[in-house]
Amino acid sequence: MPQPTFEELLRSAQRSAHHLEMRDAYDLDADYREWSEGNLFDPSERWPWWIELVSSTVARGVAVQRARIVSEPLSSYTRYEYELTGGHNVKAGEDVRWLPRRQSSDLALPGNDFWLFDGVTVLFNHFAGDGTMTGEELVTDQSVVGLCSSAFSAVWERAIPHQEYRPA
Repeated sequence: MPQPTFEELLRSAQRSAHHLEMRDAYDLDADYREWSEGNLFDPSERWPWWIELVSSTVARGVAVQRARIVSEPLSSYTRYEYELTGGHNVKAGEDVRWLPRRQSSDLALPGNDFWLFDGVTVLFNHFAGDGTMTGEELVTDQSVVGLCSSAFSAVWERAIPHQEYRPA
């Protein structure tokens, strides 16, 4: 049986979808390059599919939470994410928090970014050194799920809500 897609996993979530991001840069795609050249755009117009996907998930009562561990001062890419978060992630219904990397040194964290669905399924995102996504890995092993659940909870507890976070 083929692995479910990210969208299928999010649409089938019943209680929660937690996302932990730990990289200072991802794929430096055309959207990022456009932003870095000073061409600002409305993220909800650029990515309406995300707004629909998350808002319909939240409307079903699913808590969609994203935590980002970030180096300060922020990389240019992370500043791009920060500036678009309110009009994109938060507008869609995500609860987003930021944790300065220096405050995460004593936390046990998995080696890759992940999504945790309903506390039972982890979808790891794998990236190349340049930030391009190289694949996904679906894991239901409860020891791995437990690590990811405790890691997300520990980060979430310390992280600063998007509306309060002021990057260095």
